[in-house]
Amino acid sequence: MKIETIAIHAGNHTDSSTKAVIQPIVMSTTFERDIDGGYASGYSYSRANNPNRSALENVLAKLENGVDAVAFSSGNAAGMAVFQSLSPGTHIIAPDDMYHGLRNQLKNLFKGILEFDFIDINNTGVLKAHIKSNTGLIWIETPSNPLLKITEIRKITTIAAQKNIKVVCDNTFASPICQQPLALGADIVMHSSTKYFGGHSDLTGGVLVTGNDNDWWQKIRQVQSMGGAIPSPTDCYYLTRSIKTLPYRMRGHMHNAQLLAEYLEKHPTVEKVLYPGLPSHPQHQAASEQMTGFGAMISFCVKGGAEKARDVTNKVKVFTRATSLGGVESLIEHRASVEGPDTTTPQNLIRVSVGLEHIDDLIADIQAALA
Repeated sequence: MKIETIAIHAGNHTDSSTKAVIQPIVMSTTFERDIDGGYASGYSYSRANNPNRSALENVLAKLENGVDAVAFSSGNAAGMAVFQSLSPGTHIIAPDDMYHGLRNQLKNLFKGILEFDFIDINNTGVLKAHIKSNTGLIWIETPSNPLLKITEIRKITTIAAQKNIKVVCDNTFASPICQQPLALGADIVMHSSTKYFGGHSDLTGGVLVTGNDNDWWQKIRQVQSMGGAIPSPTDCYYLTRSIKTLPYRMRGHMHNAQLLAEYLEKHPTVEKVLYPGLPSHPQHQAASEQMTGFGAMISFCVKGGAEKARDVTNKVKVFTRATSLGGVESLIEHRASVEGPDTTTPQNLIRVSVGLEHIDDLIADIQAALA
């Protein structure tokens, strides 16, 4: 099936008792046992599984062309499940501009348990030089947050396969509509489902999708079940519902993002625009080869430093000054101030999540703020 059909049908099950076309929300925390003590329904306790979560995980797996998925209460919980599944002493290689939430997990929660290096992962020589005998995982994030760097997934997975190293790809900025890392050799794909899957800025979630149901994957499933960082049945229901429109929402997001990026690139007060859909992006060719769309996140640097960047974010009327991304409403923020004092993000950088408003209104709003 095409991805539009998968999005609508893979997470929906007609209710067997009422024949309701849309699967109801099952709020029960526990399920009746059979006479022999078993659970023929497949459900025993909601922390272990729930009908709404099963439906959500099914559609998420199929959207990424994976064999299985596990849903979590947040993107950070999904990322942490990967780290928790690794043996103590495992060495991780991660990008130097890794999303700060997961980077801080490694630095603050897993220090002394796991080893890790943050490097320019696109530099093949640097990558190979950092591989050790205990390297067990390469973490990639493409496009990256907030510099919109593109990592050539196939190049990384080829190097990793030669050393029997696992690869996890954070695909949040792209969504499965724009990029499918499992097809390029990644072992697991991670998303903050809060973003484009949810699409309406009203729920929090995370997901991991695998291409192989192996022993490592079963450890991750065990982390989900025993750790209990699971989404509620209601969140699973709304995520499944939102996913039905994901392919069409992404087309609108990307249409607006391309036009806004082209406008910003020509503006005299803009120093540079970071958007992989622009030919000026240093990795535009790599993005064109592995992505079917360039996403809807734009970062741009303004002339005048941090003061000017903050001034722009304070003057907009249509854009909302807020963190996060992927909702139907456009968001804008001075990114360095979000990431904290150790950020490497340029102080004059503004990050934009391009929504589904009319593009003329978005451009007019930015034009007035930049004036």
